[in-house]
Amino acid sequence: MDKMPDEKLIEFYLAGNEEALNILIERYFRHVYNFTARYIGNAKEAEDLTQEVFLKVWRGLKRFDQKKNFKVWLWRIVRNTCVDYLRRKKAIVFSALENDEDGECFSDKIVDTEDSIIEKISKDELAKEMAGYLAKLSAQSRGVILLRYGQQMTFKEI
Repeated sequence: MDKMPDEKLIEFYLAGNEEALNILIERYFRHVYNFTARYIGNAKEAEDLTQEVFLKVWRGLKRFDQKKNFKVWLWRIVRNTCVDYLRRKKAIVFSALENDEDGECFSDKIVDTEDSIIEKISKDELAKEMAGYLAKLSAQSRGVILLRYGQQMTFKEI
């Protein structure tokens, strides 16, 4: 069941198989968390937002148009949840990506087996410079860049 495409898992879940939803969540959980943490710049808040995203997925799955791409639908929920959070917060703190109280780089604390935008750029000095550039972008532009290069989504999917 782990190897099934998203669409089949959704069919099974809607037919009453709860395990199918668990597999779907496990498939995307780490990606959603990593994106959310980078987008909002706060690992602890990202945990709550990741749970909020999957709660929205669970609530909305019965209304999901199965003719559409699940991954695109999911990332729209993720991005909108982050944007809503930032609107409520009204302050985008992107400097939190650079160092916390312990002097550790935020990206060093997240376990990610896929290359992130920071890893692709390379080492710490360039990563700090890139975080500075990202901080200067609007939340919308930053989201596009993180989805494109952090999640390898096409511009059409975004």
